[in-house]
Amino acid sequence: MSASIQAVLSEGFTCPIRDVLWGHIYFTPELAALTESAPFMRLHRILQLGPVYRVYPGATHTRAGHSIGVYHLGRRLLQNLAERGISQTLISREGALSFLCACLLHDLGHFPYTHSLKELPLRSHESLTGAIILSQPVKSLVASCGADPHLTAAIVDKDLPGGNAELLFYRRLLSGCLDPDKLDYLNRDARYCGVPYGAQDVDFILSRLIPSPERGADIDSRLIPNVEAILFSKYLMYRTVYWHRQVRAATSMIKKVLLNRLESGGIAGEELYNLDDQSLFSLLGEKAFGMEPRIFDAVWNGRLYSDVAEISYNGADHACLKDLEKRSACEGLLTEEFRHAGIPLRPGDLIIDIPEPISFETGLFVLDEDCYFAESSSAFKAETLLSFVKTLQTIRIFVNPDFSEKVETLPEFYTIIYERKRWLGGN
Repeated sequence: MSASIQAVLSEGFTCPIRDVLWGHIYFTPELAALTESAPFMRLHRILQLGPVYRVYPGATHTRAGHSIGVYHLGRRLLQNLAERGISQTLISREGALSFLCACLLHDLGHFPYTHSLKELPLRSHESLTGAIILSQPVKSLVASCGADPHLTAAIVDKDLPGGNAELLFYRRLLSGCLDPDKLDYLNRDARYCGVPYGAQDVDFILSRLIPSPERGADIDSRLIPNVEAILFSKYLMYRTVYWHRQVRAATSMIKKVLLNRLESGGIAGEELYNLDDQSLFSLLGEKAFGMEPRIFDAVWNGRLYSDVAEISYNGADHACLKDLEKRSACEGLLTEEFRHAGIPLRPGDLIIDIPEPISFETGLFVLDEDCYFAESSSAFKAETLLSFVKTLQTIRIFVNPDFSEKVETLPEFYTIIYERKRWLGGN
């Protein structure tokens, strides 16, 4: 590793933070100052997994802890790539520090309550993060680290201009199959939830990555089992933790309240930016009307809607459900179906939930097999990963628990949901 990059990544890191997962994590005084800024402190008030604590009570870790972990792994990643021959013409002192700042700050614009807001007509959290980095006080704090605020923001927000080789290199490192974000959240979420699925051999993974100016990092076939472990861990974490039915219930209920409030003009989208968990709930508790108090109070008091039906998604029948407006129309039609059958459901007593799009990144190049991972000797072929997605894409119909037993025991229930399917006329 060249002396200049050695200095960037090794010298002056004298400020430790103790992390439950990675132990002592060291910062320069200037990087440590970023963790004390108001925008970063907000991340201490956002649970990393939102309502997952309902199912796994230990899941009360925060976006701040995760961000510090991503910074730590990002620094180790650069160190290992530099030791394995990274070109000094590609990575600069300012660029390396910008990458460390991007790792630390990558979630500054993240919404509260996990991904409840992700599907709504709002700016992406990456775009919000970029804007925060380019605003005071973060902009000056980033510059004081020896980093470039514009490069830091552009690493996170890919819509920002810039296409030089160094920027593209950092973007590929921060977003991919073996990125520090994923390596931290899989391990951290598994630890706090008390499940074994997410644990990864991070030391071995980082030690075997090979720098590539075009692709960020390549692997050799010795890392194929580790990539398989990450892919399967991600699948298991989504199936058992992130998209557990109770988590989906809470998420869909909050999303319903938010969508209703946005469509009615009760709140503007800009009011949802830069909130934490508590301020989001405070905002939703103000000036509620119609169905909103009923749903909001149910989430707040832990009385989640019941899962009365689960349907495997297929595009031919369910494409309309991807559109929020059409999904609301389908909810109205299905509510009317049950009302005609004698169950007095009110607007908002029935919610259709469909998970967000998910992908399993496999764009790694396997050097000694001279091919990409999907064509390698791995057992995880494209059809395997498609089956993961298909299994996870479960449409759920949630109903107010006051009516769920009546709905489930209704003689016409199966016909209404699965056979007649008139409620899909919303498309």
